[in-house]
Amino acid sequence: MSGAMDKSVNETLLARLRGIDPETRAGFADAAGDGSWRNEWRSSGVKFAAASARFENVYYDAWRKLDACIAPTGGDEPVLREGGAYPGCWLESTGTINAELLSRFVPGVSASTYRLFADYQNEEGQMPYKITADGPAYRQIQMVTPLARSVWRHYLLNGRDKEFLRPMYEAMARFDGWLALYRDTRGTGCVEAFCTFDTGHDMSPRFWHVPDSAHGSDARRYNPDSPILPFLAPDLTANVYCQRSYLALMAEELGEAGAEEWRAQAEASLDSLMKFCYDEEDAFFYDRDKNDQFVRVQSDVLLRVLACEVGDRAFFDQALRRYLLNTRKFFAKYPFTSIAMDDPRFDPHFAHNSWAGPTNFLTLIRAPHAFEHHGRHVELTWVMNPILSAMARDTRFPQTLSPWTGADGYSEAYSPSILCLLDFVERLCGILPTPEGELWFTALLPYPTDHGEEVAEATAYARTADGVGFELVNTRAGSIVYRGGEEHIRLPYGVRAIADRAGRLRAVVGMSAGTVEGSVRYEGAEIPIRAKGNQTLRFENGRFVEESDPGIVPPAYA
Repeated sequence: MSGAMDKSVNETLLARLRGIDPETRAGFADAAGDGSWRNEWRSSGVKFAAASARFENVYYDAWRKLDACIAPTGGDEPVLREGGAYPGCWLESTGTINAELLSRFVPGVSASTYRLFADYQNEEGQMPYKITADGPAYRQIQMVTPLARSVWRHYLLNGRDKEFLRPMYEAMARFDGWLALYRDTRGTGCVEAFCTFDTGHDMSPRFWHVPDSAHGSDARRYNPDSPILPFLAPDLTANVYCQRSYLALMAEELGEAGAEEWRAQAEASLDSLMKFCYDEEDAFFYDRDKNDQFVRVQSDVLLRVLACEVGDRAFFDQALRRYLLNTRKFFAKYPFTSIAMDDPRFDPHFAHNSWAGPTNFLTLIRAPHAFEHHGRHVELTWVMNPILSAMARDTRFPQTLSPWTGADGYSEAYSPSILCLLDFVERLCGILPTPEGELWFTALLPYPTDHGEEVAEATAYARTADGVGFELVNTRAGSIVYRGGEEHIRLPYGVRAIADRAGRLRAVVGMSAGTVEGSVRYEGAEIPIRAKGNQTLRFENGRFVEESDPGIVPPAYA
């Protein structure tokens, strides 16, 4: 492998990467910055170069447009805004998964965004569903990604600041009490949906004949004349299950009593979820209405529940085979659709804020946690590649995409789609720091899925970890990791190297559906490697030893 590397391409791209001034490259009006978030971005050392000028331009255009999404809202500190048609922060997205991704790049802004929802918690314990220039709003709950998971991952990744964690823990515990008091009117242990906007599923047939907002704009009430409300909602219930699991970790970390009680409550939520919202025949999660009937609309609720860490690997694999990687269900050419494609209510139109069919970027940024939690790294690349192909040619950063063509849909300069690009580049061909104290160096390139048109024939990525600069150059002949400017690890194309934050090699993961054979050069030795897709090979005593081999779940068509 090492002799096959194209030395000229590698050296040219590495020199290009090292010569980039990212702020100038992003085209900021004030290249020197004004302090605030850009100082943190500089400290991250993140830079990207590509053999394709177009794709490199898209990458830095993302940073330029993200600049417009970071500004004070509801306080003096800069926070992340949703962007696009949404001039504020939303709990379902900005305050959770968006901030979780941003935390790898600009952690101070993420922390301020999380704190905003705790600061504006009302006296009863409800967190606002959004905060805009007009102040906080409470007329619905609008929860998707568990806040506690996002906060915990931020905490681990950014110095374990207990002064940040403690007030967030206390606020989330109070909100848990509010949900238990007001959103379990049927006594099932599930969390109930009172309106469409409780789950952010605008225009979804899941909520046909349900009002958009809670009764009287009061999140504690539902329409008493509704023949179907309240719904026992699987995504809301899974959210609380996951929240409670992470609150247990926080309680232990903070030396608080009650960790075991949180775990018991989490298990109770999981039991309720499976008892009331899971249909074993369909192997799918549905709302259950007040008449004890399933609301049989197959939507991205499934992926939301799985991203809340519900189920083991076998459970997740079943969902992949039957639904997520099924081209009759959610695995469109540009996945994932918001409603199953074989549902007659499926509507692919993407020119408006719709969860009735089109691909939504919020779904895309929520997906990686579900896949990686179960070691489904290769399958995730099948999602990332077509999306990166679409983003390389359409640069508005919208909320929605056409599931058929990948064309841009509703809105623009939307922070979830901006962060999706930054996240997917780092996962597919960059250097990703994890909350577990690892660095991932992925030796892949975006695959040309659209008309055979290349996204990037070679890429280079830089990131600083604990004051040490790392660089990764990827070509289809192989990849090189640099540490402190010196060659550190050589990898065959199609694997991911897992190292600690100092760059010490821990393992390699197969990232290709086929078997990768070659060698890894590390600490002066050429170490043979044969890595199957998703197989983890632990580096031990100078050689690779199998740690796990879950195989591949291929796409399905029926």
